Amino acid sequence: MTPRILNLRAALLLGATLLASSPALAEAVLHRGNAGEPQTLDQAHTSINIEEFILKDLYEGLTVYDASGKIVPGAAETWDLSDDGLTYTFKLRADAKWSDGSPLTAEDFVFSYQRVEDPKTAAGYANILYPIKNAEKVNKGEVPPAELGVKAIDEKTLEVTLERPTPFFLELLAHQTALPVSKASVEKNGADFVKPGTMVSNGAFKLVSHVPNDNLVVEKNASYWDAANVKLDKVIFYPIDDQAASVRRFEAKEMDLVYNFSADQIDRLRGAYGDQVHVSPTLATYYYAFDTRQEPYSDVRVRQALSMAVDRDFLAKEIYSGSQIPAYSMVPPGIETYGEPSKADFGTMSQLDREDKAVALMKEAGYGEGGKPLNIEIRYNTNPNHERVATAVADMWKNTFGANVSLVNLDVSSHYAYLQEGGKFNVARAGWVADYADAENFLALSLSSNKTFNYGHYENPAFDDLMKRSYEETDPAARSKLMHEAEAMLMKDQPIAPFLTQADLWLVSGRVQGWHDNAANQHLSRFLSVSE
Repeated sequence: MTPRILNLRAALLLGATLLASSPALAEAVLHRGNAGEPQTLDQAHTSINIEEFILKDLYEGLTVYDASGKIVPGAAETWDLSDDGLTYTFKLRADAKWSDGSPLTAEDFVFSYQRVEDPKTAAGYANILYPIKNAEKVNKGEVPPAELGVKAIDEKTLEVTLERPTPFFLELLAHQTALPVSKASVEKNGADFVKPGTMVSNGAFKLVSHVPNDNLVVEKNASYWDAANVKLDKVIFYPIDDQAASVRRFEAKEMDLVYNFSADQIDRLRGAYGDQVHVSPTLATYYYAFDTRQEPYSDVRVRQALSMAVDRDFLAKEIYSGSQIPAYSMVPPGIETYGEPSKADFGTMSQLDREDKAVALMKEAGYGEGGKPLNIEIRYNTNPNHERVATAVADMWKNTFGANVSLVNLDVSSHYAYLQEGGKFNVARAGWVADYADAENFLALSLSSNKTFNYGHYENPAFDDLMKRSYEETDPAARSKLMHEAEAMLMKDQPIAPFLTQADLWLVSGRVQGWHDNAANQHLSRFLSVSE
């Protein structure tokens, strides 16, 4: 063999070695901190955003949020809306498939939506799809699931008929409750369809493994219709609700994304990491709920007094370092179709005047100093920010009313499961992030018929009637007026005490590309990539 051939072979071997070790061919892995362990990976039972982040990587609805938080086509390539605003006709993508290679069909969506509304499923978020004709009746057991207003015209054409024109319906379809399930897989595997190795999904990724309270791994779904444009090979979710531990892992470059770090760290982190610290205003409200089923929280004067005594400016500035703003309405500002929310009337008073009024109200109700003892237990989900808020509120109530206040905390899944299952409490921390940009999404939480999210079991027929009329009203201005009246009533009754309009706090590593802050807080891994 000639030296020239040997040199050529050596060059080829060296080139192959360099190519194999090239960073371009290394596996692209995104490490996502996810702020808590998901309760479920079943679309019909999901309710919190740490589940949403995972589910929207695994599944794709008819519509999706793009990287900037705008609604765009998802599994449906196109749609038409009838002139009366009542009938949508969706055309599914011809190449939309499940991760097992089988075609995604209109019948899968019919099955999925019927499953959510079937009372046997007991879906906590069934009301998301109530705009669909007969959905509420199906969910209440008044008519069979087959009468839900969804129909497969052919394999790739889905017709959805609504009860009434719903301007935000396309946003509802991007919600995790409206994600499809594989009819074949659910019928074959039952409740086990959510397990790794069994789950069949139609999103950009598929489930590989799940070690509870440790990690959840998804990898690129080769059958996804847009797989060629998915730049990540794998995403590892870490369900860490210990914010300090999450930040340490970010600083050690073990995690690329951290959701909801401790707000008192903003200045320090900005000093160290600059624009990797993201404070993104969002349509979200931080509030406390009172259990109106029991004394003294059944007394509107007590609820008003407790709410008035909370110094929201202190919470916003001292605990959240100015990253959140004081709130006196349940609906946050910034919803175009609603305008300025209806605020509690004490929102315009000084904090000192509020406290004086609160003391008078509490005395009138017969509680506090000189009256019945006021023993209050505040429940909150484990989180340093929530603990600081609860501690501050407890001090405010002790100082204003002489109340005896104790704190109880649970992990996020257990906390919300307890509230949603009707567990009794005194006062409980909660937060609501808009599922869609409409005031109804916040006000509907307090409907007496909302058995899942009306944590305090507030019942007011007049409030229910105003909301009912808003659902029937087709004129946007008149509809907004009805909802403003309903919110004013809610803020007078104070079954919930809004404290803050929230911002989402993220740490985003400089190696993450394609990230865009948005009010919808939508960050599908499909639109992200990593670079060294």
